[in-house]
Amino acid sequence: MISNSWQYHILKLFSRLISLLPYPVVLFLGRLLGPLYARIAARQRKRALTQLQDSLGVGSEESERIISNLFVKLGQTFLEVMYMPALTPAKVQQYITIENRHYLEGALKEGKGVVLLTAHIGNWEWLGAALAMAGLPLTTVIKRQPNDQHTRILNEYREKAGIEVFARGSSELVGAAKALKKGKILGFLADQDAGASGIVLPFLGKMASTPMGPAVFAKRFKSPVVPAFIVRRPEGGHRVLLYEPFYYHDTGNEDRDIYELTLKMTQITEDVIRAYPDEWLWFQKRWNTKIENHEVPKSPPMAGEAI
Repeated sequence: MISNSWQYHILKLFSRLISLLPYPVVLFLGRLLGPLYARIAARQRKRALTQLQDSLGVGSEESERIISNLFVKLGQTFLEVMYMPALTPAKVQQYITIENRHYLEGALKEGKGVVLLTAHIGNWEWLGAALAMAGLPLTTVIKRQPNDQHTRILNEYREKAGIEVFARGSSELVGAAKALKKGKILGFLADQDAGASGIVLPFLGKMASTPMGPAVFAKRFKSPVVPAFIVRRPEGGHRVLLYEPFYYHDTGNEDRDIYELTLKMTQITEDVIRAYPDEWLWFQKRWNTKIENHEVPKSPPMAGEAI
């Protein structure tokens, strides 16, 4: 089998060059890269437009504007990820504002770990880096990219930023459990299609299979859930939006209680997407699973992708 490790080295070289640039130049180049990406990814762009119109009911002109902005921001996000070796705590403080940090710090003081709820909104890689470089004990269970070399470089940059990374698979439950037992933060990206193992919930007006992993961890470890999202500032840089913690409520009906907590997480994510529609990854196959019934699974698995 031919190794594709050369891709890693090409990305590393490109990343080194990007890291030499001033951050405003990185943003400028990202704005130029975005429209080019939109032309190359024509299929994804078409899917994004269709799903946006179906979900938010916006007209064709408005949806074109939103998706065009999205691709510009994706161009910037890609170059920002390549710029991550140049990130320092001082630069994070300069380029990223963390709002309502007291919510997360207060939840950590409870000593039961924190389930961090987020989504593919804005530059989620910088969300993790910002929290870790701010001195917060962030951990994640990663989902491997289709290309192992992409996973390799992303994990390298995550760990360099101070994020503790667990490989998804046999060690997922053990690593995540240890993180929460030690009082750390476990971050989840919970806005992807969960396949046959998910809970069927309404998401942006359509029924969708939704990961229940965050709710299961919150239940098992009595951990508070803190929503956290990152969006761009008009002048450049980012805002990290932290929300008030909430909890698993035990009524004696485990299936229903996990369903209700997952529903609440989903509704919070929906609200942020509606508020910042050009920040969400509209072309992901969120509604890929065919919905045949709406029953809550009897034995919720530890599903879901973490940041």
